[in-house]
Order: sequence, then structure tokens, then C-alpha cells
Amino acid sequence: MENSLFWLVPLNSILALAFAYYFYNQMMKENEGTDRMKQIASYVRKGAMAYLKQQYKVVGIFFIIMTILFSVLAFFNVQNGWVPFAFISGGFFSGLAGFFGMKTATHASARTAFAAQKSLNEGLKIAFRSGAVMGLVVVGLGLLDISLWYIILNLFINDASITHKMVVITTTMLTFGMGASTQALFARVGGGIFTKAADVGGDLVGKVEAGIPEDDPRNPATIADNVGDNVGDVAGMGADLYESYCGSILATAALGAAAFYSNPLQQLEAVLAPMLIASFGILLSIVGIFMVKTKEGASQKQLLSALSVGINTSSVLIVIISFFIMRSLNMENWLGIWGAIVVGLITGIVIGKATEYFTSASYNPTRKIAESAKTGPATVIISGLGVGMISTAIPVIAVVLGIFFAFLFASNFDLMNLSKGLYGIGIAAVGMLSTLGITLATDAYGPIADNAGGNAEMSGLGIEVRERTDALDSLGNTTAATGKGFAIGSAALTALALLASYVEEIKIGLIRIGINEIHVSDSTSVSVRDANLTDFMNYFNVNLMNPFVLIGVFLGAMMAFLFCGMTMNAVGRAAQKMVDEVRRQFREIAGILEGKNEPDYARCVEISTKGAQREMILPSILAIIVPIFTGLIFGVPGVLGLLTGGLGAGFVLAVFMANSGGAWDNAKKYVEAGNLGGKGSNAHKATVIGDTVGDPFKDTSGPSLNILIKLMSMVAIVMSGLTVAFKLF
Repeated sequence: MENSLFWLVPLNSILALAFAYYFYNQMMKENEGTDRMKQIASYVRKGAMAYLKQQYKVVGIFFIIMTILFSVLAFFNVQNGWVPFAFISGGFFSGLAGFFGMKTATHASARTAFAAQKSLNEGLKIAFRSGAVMGLVVVGLGLLDISLWYIILNLFINDASITHKMVVITTTMLTFGMGASTQALFARVGGGIFTKAADVGGDLVGKVEAGIPEDDPRNPATIADNVGDNVGDVAGMGADLYESYCGSILATAALGAAAFYSNPLQQLEAVLAPMLIASFGILLSIVGIFMVKTKEGASQKQLLSALSVGINTSSVLIVIISFFIMRSLNMENWLGIWGAIVVGLITGIVIGKATEYFTSASYNPTRKIAESAKTGPATVIISGLGVGMISTAIPVIAVVLGIFFAFLFASNFDLMNLSKGLYGIGIAAVGMLSTLGITLATDAYGPIADNAGGNAEMSGLGIEVRERTDALDSLGNTTAATGKGFAIGSAALTALALLASYVEEIKIGLIRIGINEIHVSDSTSVSVRDANLTDFMNYFNVNLMNPFVLIGVFLGAMMAFLFCGMTMNAVGRAAQKMVDEVRRQFREIAGILEGKNEPDYARCVEISTKGAQREMILPSILAIIVPIFTGLIFGVPGVLGLLTGGLGAGFVLAVFMANSGGAWDNAKKYVEAGNLGGKGSNAHKATVIGDTVGDPFKDTSGPSLNILIKLMSMVAIVMSGLTVAFKLF
């Protein structure tokens, strides 16, 4: 830790938490509105906290079991002794970030609705800065956790070789990412099932059958739907991007330790670089947050531009700042590595803009889906599927080009320099996520605006207020879709970096079980400590002619579809129960539809909670056990094939599902804005059907896939010692 610049990392992470606290306090000082608004907000808040408490109980039991397993493996020297503690740490901080974000969101919705009575800008400011609490908490806690682990491991890990010590430190730090990924998957899958069960059930019976508006207080599922927005799109998304953010930094640090193994000074700088870029990204995110504002009567394009000002300013500034960071570190080929950072940022922007184009009602793809509603729900669904499939092209090409140029720049245009090229891909992912503080703010803003609209509707606020909250909500749909696209894109680069890091963890695993030399050819042996990536590929026979690699590729691709199928069916089963319950209440509780009696909101919240808790366990466990058994049966080649197949299929499928769902949702909003007959028309009913199909696409299965591909990588990394010690073949 000779470089004093390191201390900027924990300092800036604390600063992020301080500003998060500031924005939270500012929001809490705002007026929550009438007694009715406060009552509705309390229903949502209690339901969200009750769900989260129950989820943490289930996840806690799972974490205890896994910690015991890791402790046993560590006892037999198959695993690093720090892993159990790192695993708990990652899960705890991830859960904490989600908790703080959701607590803020459930307090902010009523205040946003009340502020919207004054002006559109006041509503936007409260909603966005409340969303910024989520963004700043995620980056603050994530970077603080990383810096603390770096300090602790640097003090307690001793090795004769300074360079090998850094490899051990960075690969050990990677393991806390499994805890974060595991917590994220439970949060994303559970939250997604909860919210979509309520949303689908409420829409099908309320909008289509009963013909009442969205968020109408007469609909028993309304409160559960609002609760779900918070547990799924705030707590779930926060946990999701927490592990992406940490995973990209940790994987890049591990790759840097390997790429510059022969030079201790350069190695230290390569490890510090992603941490420093992320820490300055925090400062620039804060600057961008203060720049977001709009004017009264702003169109959707103008509202999007208001958010873009903050994001784009942060992105431009991080390009400039990272240039000076890399120059001050004076790394070998620092200009090329800076170029890789810029490539990552550009890739993220391209994915975000592509997502915006295919999902926003301001552009033709979504409007054409809405127009297809003239001929019924079938054509809406067909059109949405087509748009979603076409929308995969630009993100995939963007990621392909991003990988290519990041590799070229970092390797100094030497395609044989694998280690430094892969380091470039890792730091490109860091560049993409460097301004996550403000990027996540635009995502967390969405459910706050959605809940504000629900509160305005249920509280009977004026038409003018509802129009403002609808404008904010529609913007939130687009920003949420953009956030999901961004999360998926960053997951692709992060997972690729983790794939390379897996090989480094294999190196440590071989040394731990007493293998200090490997045969890379019939006549050549090299020391494990000095072996490079190519040596390990030769030693484990990792090539497309190895059937174990091909088996792994097919298993990985299958996992993406199997996981989606399981989560989609989970939503379907929970939604069926919600439909039955809403119909029962309309039928049995007299006076609901006339507004003379209040529905049993708590029962619908209970149905969603039980459904989510029950259904989230099997997909999550499957994501963990498949990499373990693949490694035990087919060894390292099988695992690398599994991760490759999962990454390729999972990335494309995730983009397709997220964009189809977002487009269907905004097509419905486009009709509700008064186009094609407006609310209550046949076109509206058709788009509602499309939206109900898209709900689990965009909020459950699609966004869960990016966690799946990273979690499988993390499990493989943590279990690498077991793989090399006990593989069957």
C-alpha cells in the first residue's frame, strides 16, 4: 500500500454515503401530503419492510449453510480461510444497500406526489434525488467494503514474493463477490416474482375485466403492486448493480495483479487503477445529480434530456479525470489502458441509447407496437416480440466492438498479449460502471415516480397532478429499461473479466493442494506461479475440440433458458392466485367497486410475499449447484465452457426480454396518454394484455439473467479449489 492515492478510495466512499444521508434528510423534510396520502404510503412501507424482513430470514438460513460449507473446505485446505468471512461480508453489504434504498423510496413516493402539485420540476427533483440515495449507497458501501478488505488482507497475508502476495490478495477479495451475487439473485428473483404477481393480477382483473384505472384504490392488488415496485426495482436492482460494480472492480484488480506479475510497482498500480477510477466516479456522479432539472410542461424527450445532462456531464468528466489518473500512475501503456476505459464508457452509452430508442414511446418501435393494438392483443404480442429480438443487435455489436477495442488498446495492439488485453476488458467494465452513482439514480427514480402516480390516483389528487406524475412515471419506465440494459451490458464485460479471473483462482488452487509445476506440452514444464493464461489453457486442454468444453457450452446456454422458464412460471403461478383473490374480493366484499368499502389490501400483499419466498429458492439454488457439479464432473474445461455458454446465451436473452417488456409497457402508456382511443378503448385493453406478458420479461426473468451469468462465474471462482482437487474426469 505504498501509493498514498489509495486512501482516496475509502475517503470518497464515505463521501458518497454522506451525500446519500444528505439527500435522504432533504427528502424527509418535504411535506408528505394529506392524511390519505400518508395512509397509502404507510401501507406500502409496511408491506415492503415486512417482505424484506421475511426475505432476509430465508437468505440468512442459506448464508449460514454456505458459510459452514466454506469453513469445512477451508479446514481441509481446499479453500482460502478468509472465504467464509468474505462471503458473509459481500451478502451483508449488498442487503444493506437494498434496505437503505428501499427505505428511502417508500418515504419518497408520497412526497413526490405532493411536490408535483407545485410543479413538474419539484416532483422530478424529489424523485430523482431520492433515487440518488440508492445510487450513492450502492457505490459508497461497495467501494468501502473493497477498500476495507484490501487493507485487512494486506496486513494479514504474508508471502515471500510481493507480486504473488498481491495475486493472493486480489483473488481472495474476489470471493466476497459470491456473497453479493447470491444476495442479489435472491433479491432480484424474489422481488421480481412479488411485483409481477401483483401487477399482472391487478391489471387483468382491474383494468381488463372491471374497466377501472391503474392504481385505482378499489383494486385490492394496488398496494401489493406498489410494494412490489420497491422490493423488485429498488432493493432488487440495487443489490444487482452492487455486485456488478464490485465484481468489475475486483475482477480487474485480479487481472492486473496477474498481467503485471513480473513488476511489483506496475502491479500495485494496476490493482489500484480500477479502485481510483471508481472513487472519482463517485465525485462526478454527485456533480451530475445536482444538474438534473426541468421546466413545467416538459415533453418526454425534454425530460429524458434533463436526466441525460447529468449522466453525460459525469461521463465526459470521468473521461478527463481518468486520463490524469492513468498518467499519474504512469503504468506501462497507460494511454492504451485509458483508451480501454473510454471504450467501456462509450459502450455503456450506446447500449443505453439503443435501449431508450427501442423502449421509449417517443420513438417509432414502441409507437408501432401501440398501433398494432388496433387489431387486438395477439398482434401487440407479436410486434413486441419482434421489436425485442431486433433490439438485441445494437447492444451485442456494441459489446463485441467494446471487447475488441478494449483488448487492442490495453495490449498495445498485440493480440498475443492475453493478460494485458483481458485487463483492458476488465477496466472497460469499470469505466462503464464508474458513474454508477448517477446511472442507478435514474433507475431507482422509476419506481418512486410510479408509486407517486399510484398515490396521486388513490388519494384523489387533481387531473393536473396526475398528468405530471404520469409524465414522471412514463419517464421512469424508459429510465428503468435503460438501467436494465446498462446492467446487462456491464454484466457481459464483468462476466468476461471474471472468466479470466477464474484461471487465476485455479492457479492459487493448484498451489494450495501442492501442485507447483504443470506440463504445458510433452517436453515443457513451467512453474505454476510463473505460468500464463496460455499455459493453463494448454495444461487443461481448453479448446473447442475438447468435448468437455462443448458440453459446458451447451449446459451454460441451457441454464439461461431453464432459469427464465422457471422464473416465468413462478410469476404465472403467483399471478393466478392474485387473479383469483381480486375476483373473490370483487365478488364477496360488497361495495368495493362503488367505492363504499375498502378492499383487503393486506391479503394481496400476503399472497405475493408467500409466492415470492417459495418460488425464488429453486432457481437460485440451481444457479449455485450447476457450476459446482460441472466442475466436479468435467473439471476446468467443463466450467469454462459452462461460463462461456451462459454468458453468450444469457446476455442476448436478457436484452431481448428487458427491451420487449419495456416496449410493451410504454406502448400501453402511449395509449393511456390519449392516443389510439385512450384509456378504456379496445386498443388500450390490447396493450394491457401485452404489458402483462412483458411484466415478467422486463422485471423478473430478464434482469435476473445478468446476475445468473455473474453468479455462476463467482461460484466457479470460489469453488475452484474443489474443482482442481476432486474432479471426476
